Amino acid sequence: MKRSVLLSLPLLAAATLASAQITPPTQKPASAAKAPAATADERVAALTTNMAQALGLTPAQMEKVRDINTKSVRAVETARQRYNTNPTKLRGAIEDIGLARLEQLKDVLTPAQFGRYQQKREEKLGVPTVRGYQGTPPPGMNSGRGGDE
Repeated sequence: MKRSVLLSLPLLAAATLASAQITPPTQKPASAAKAPAATADERVAALTTNMAQALGLTPAQMEKVRDINTKSVRAVETARQRYNTNPTKLRGAIEDIGLARLEQLKDVLTPAQFGRYQQKREEKLGVPTVRGYQGTPPPGMNSGRGGDE
């Protein structure tokens, strides 16, 4: 069960959110009959192993990352149960959990490791780095990219 490098919590959360939005609470997704969903512990183990291999974590870092991943996955599970009928609140809770996880990882990883993590995260999710991304400027504002006059 090898996953691509740096499968991150937001990706897991997005899949959870998508199934919460599409599948009525009384129905099980068709894919559930084919293959059982990974348990929270399996997701934590896979996520931690992928990060350890991709980032070259030390044993001490690996334990700290495993703790961060465990707390984050459990928090997403709790949010999913709590907001299973409110996708908007679920999306907000998952975003908050993801941002908190990033801050915790930043404290554990070296700057080089965190940079690699962010780069792989952006490649995998198509998500720009949280810091420095300003999005589309309001109408009439210069984007700072040149040619906007």
